[in-house]
Amino acid sequence: MAKSKLLRMDNIGIVVESLDDAIAFFTEVGLKLEGRATVEGEWAGRVTGLGDQRVEIAMMVTPDGHSRLEISKFITPPTIADHRTAPVNALGYLRAMFTVEDIDELVPRLIKHGAQLVGEVVKYENSYKLCYVRGAEGLLIGLAEEL
Repeated sequence: MAKSKLLRMDNIGIVVESLDDAIAFFTEVGLKLEGRATVEGEWAGRVTGLGDQRVEIAMMVTPDGHSRLEISKFITPPTIADHRTAPVNALGYLRAMFTVEDIDELVPRLIKHGAQLVGEVVKYENSYKLCYVRGAEGLLIGLAEEL
């Protein structure tokens, strides 16, 4: 039997309290809402191991159409833990990194929407400007600008 090969990474998932706030934040970052739906039933719970579940999801897509972010709001069962304020060196911590055209233009716009710059915008050699931003609901994202 032939070894199965990886085809692509489909999406990264993030659980949130407010789908609307998360959609607004990631729209400001530059993603587009691809679709929104409720996923429920015994089949879904068999995939996640949570049993009977009801989850509202929104799929956001990058402008190039290659990367997606699945934002989920659990209705049942309720969320059981909150890792949003964990520092970037916490085990299992997840953040998404986005390449943007102009960090210096985008960061102030995100701050107007309640985001906070985690450290500072730094230049890495002559190749990137980088920063971390804590946005909607305290979600951590990275921004990179190719120089």
